[in-house]
Amino acid sequence: MINSISLVESIGVQNWTYILVGITFTLYIGIAVWARAGSTKEFYVAGGGVSPLANGMATAADWMSAASFISMAGIISFAGYDGAVYLMGWTGGYVLLALLLAPYLRKFGKFTVPDFIGDRYYSNTARLVGVICALLVSFTYVAGQMRGVGLVFSRFLEVDINTGVVIGMLIVLFYAVLGGMKGITYTQVAQYCVLIFAFMVPAIFISIQMTGNPIPQLGFGSELVDGSGTFLLDKLDGLSTDLGFAEYTQGSKSLVDVFAITLALMVGTAGLPHVIVRFFTVKRVKDARKSAGIALLLIVILYSTAPAVAAFARTNMIETLSNKSYATVPEWFKKWETTGLITFIDKNNDGLIQYVADKNKNELVVDNDIMVLANPEIAELPNWVIALVAAGALAAALSTAAGLLLVISASVSHDLIKKIINPKISEKNELIAARFSAVVAVCVAGYFGINPPGFVAATVALAFGLAAASFFPAIILGIFYKRMNKEGAIAGMVVGIVVMLYYMLKYKLGWFDEVTPDKSEWWFGISPEGFGSVAMLLNFIVSITIMKFTPEPPIEVQEIVEQIRIPSGAGEATH
Repeated sequence: MINSISLVESIGVQNWTYILVGITFTLYIGIAVWARAGSTKEFYVAGGGVSPLANGMATAADWMSAASFISMAGIISFAGYDGAVYLMGWTGGYVLLALLLAPYLRKFGKFTVPDFIGDRYYSNTARLVGVICALLVSFTYVAGQMRGVGLVFSRFLEVDINTGVVIGMLIVLFYAVLGGMKGITYTQVAQYCVLIFAFMVPAIFISIQMTGNPIPQLGFGSELVDGSGTFLLDKLDGLSTDLGFAEYTQGSKSLVDVFAITLALMVGTAGLPHVIVRFFTVKRVKDARKSAGIALLLIVILYSTAPAVAAFARTNMIETLSNKSYATVPEWFKKWETTGLITFIDKNNDGLIQYVADKNKNELVVDNDIMVLANPEIAELPNWVIALVAAGALAAALSTAAGLLLVISASVSHDLIKKIINPKISEKNELIAARFSAVVAVCVAGYFGINPPGFVAATVALAFGLAAASFFPAIILGIFYKRMNKEGAIAGMVVGIVVMLYYMLKYKLGWFDEVTPDKSEWWFGISPEGFGSVAMLLNFIVSITIMKFTPEPPIEVQEIVEQIRIPSGAGEATH
């Protein structure tokens, strides 16, 4: 027994990572082979026969991306109270999606969001705009996932980020192209189990280590076990102010920007095509409701733990590094330093790490995205726990990347080729086109993963803004306002997406200017991550205004809108 324990302890982090990542990747590929798609319906919506439990787990994995697993706690670690906007926006948005949209979209019974847009607004032009919007949202979102994959590989398997992205591309390509939605669904069930286990195990370990409480959510508000009688958050506030930072529990963002970011994330969630399509995979409308509820419960486990993980990581990092000699830094610091995601510049040549708020004196720069991944190492947890977090991060990134790539593939093969370019295409050729589209999509996603516009969560937040600006008004008005016509919907989507793209390119990526504009130039004081709220409102205004001056939709379209909102017919889908 003792020999077994010593053997486990002697295996290094890198070897443990190879073991755990190898086992999980083999599992994903095995599931993809077992559940490979044999028809377009299986490729697009898993044959429409997924159980509510399996769909709930798959939806949770699809939803909890690299941004949720890696970046959210990282943002909260550095932004403190301000980081809570991501927590509120993403969880609130899922509730909005589950209650307001999922059952009705399932009852409408289509394969994709552009399919809904095209049929509801009786126009191939509307469908084409929907395809373009779906591609923009999905490619922006998938860039964050591929960067997350690269981060994990670069640190734990000690390859550069670009090589890590390529490895991730090949794995996703295999099971997304082979299995389609059927393969992805059952792969995501396994990935949920991996990612939630990987997130919770180190959180429980560190909660016990720091507060004596095995429940991280309670440890977050508990006294430390160091005998000082100090509460964790009080200590973190003190550490932050001693270094010149604002109190961890105090916000600095303007109320307007907090509201805008939260709203953009919420309504963006409700317009995300890769999440919406999950509700087309179940048999009945009531199954869509059940799977939405199950997914919400499963998502809450991680989201309620993230603030605790953020506080643990921030406290441990400050105590481990601040004002410590660089010559005696732990091994984990040197490992992360080689990735370029944590850097030390000895400005005063005293050999000590000065980590302070003053940018002129600060010598330590830490990327938000490493906090969750480095957290077990900082806390000196066993090597297998450190490697487990790497496997969980890969599960989170790959599950969402696969869902997004399927949306891209289906948008091209089903909505563009079958519905617009070649309606007479055979099912076999459509399936070939879908798989080829997935291959191209993976390659483009890899490029964005190697050249992303920001850290993972910021990139993902921009995708939510694009979804809010384009899809949300068209879907809401399409379900709840039968007078809404194609002219209004098309005009609204085009204006919303164009304005959001302009704002994102100008104020996030620095296009149109020699230097990226600073906060003082933001419109209404709203950041690019929150501007989706403004673009969404503009979409609503344009849609309704244009609708007032153009013909009503055909009677049969208005009858469909009435029908999908009848509760008494909720037992079975109408199509």
